[in-house]
Amino acid sequence: MQMAKQLIHCKFREASGDLLMDFLINLNKRNKENLSSLSKCNGVFKDKRVVEYILLITREMRLDPLVGYHAIELFQRFMVKHLMNLFNAHTSAGVQPRRHKDARTFFDKIKEKFPILIFSCVQLASKLSLYSQMINNKTAVQFLHSVGISVSTQSLFNSEMMILKALEFRLHVPNPLTYMEILLEVLGHNEPSIHVERLYDMGHHVLQFVSLQRTPIYETLLKTISQCLNPTREQREKFATVTDDNMLLGVTVIAVATFILYVKKWEQVVGELSHITGISKRSISDFTHVIVMQINGSSSHVTSA
Repeated sequence: MQMAKQLIHCKFREASGDLLMDFLINLNKRNKENLSSLSKCNGVFKDKRVVEYILLITREMRLDPLVGYHAIELFQRFMVKHLMNLFNAHTSAGVQPRRHKDARTFFDKIKEKFPILIFSCVQLASKLSLYSQMINNKTAVQFLHSVGISVSTQSLFNSEMMILKALEFRLHVPNPLTYMEILLEVLGHNEPSIHVERLYDMGHHVLQFVSLQRTPIYETLLKTISQCLNPTREQREKFATVTDDNMLLGVTVIAVATFILYVKKWEQVVGELSHITGISKRSISDFTHVIVMQINGSSSHVTSA
């Protein structure tokens, strides 16, 4: 499998306990900082079609999967920042904002550039990857031409600069795959009997599924937590941080992978993950249940079709 070839680089049980603890503390700190500064547009640009497009580019160009998940986060942050900049420039010019109409106008101005902007996020992410070959502009132009998108190297350069300036050159953003990898490393260190290598492979499939089915999965989780079929606006606002909690997603992806591969060890693994992160067993269990049910539902649709 092509994905299997992409995962060769990840080796477990080679880092010391002290180093892993430092990594974990840093990830937890970054996760909290990210959750405390979320935009109201959080998750809007993690649409299934965008995520699928980015993951397909990553696969076709044989890039490390981390590149794809990094690019998803870059694109989300760029779009929010860029649209806010357009909106602020519009209002500072003395024009009275008309929310929905103006938002649509700003969006229409940029949607034609979507394919190139998305690709530029992948290209930027590849330049920060330790395990992928950097995508140069020549390769980028050739790839885009092969999928029917005509673009010049100058246009690509301009696109990259637009993203870099909007993000103020801050490209090191958290992504759920990094959390999953570090958590698996810590799990393997604490519980040597757990086959973290197999969990890693399965975890990739689970994380991809969750990323593509983000909307129905988190909507179901919201209803499960609130115990309400029609959650209120206040409940949705409080739930917003859950949808971007990379630590929660990382532990749950591992829990789902364990449930699929080693169901008898599921409680042991969930207990250890709860101990490592401080996330309650109940939270991990609820999220695991939602994802497993969603997977079963998707499998049923495929079978019946």
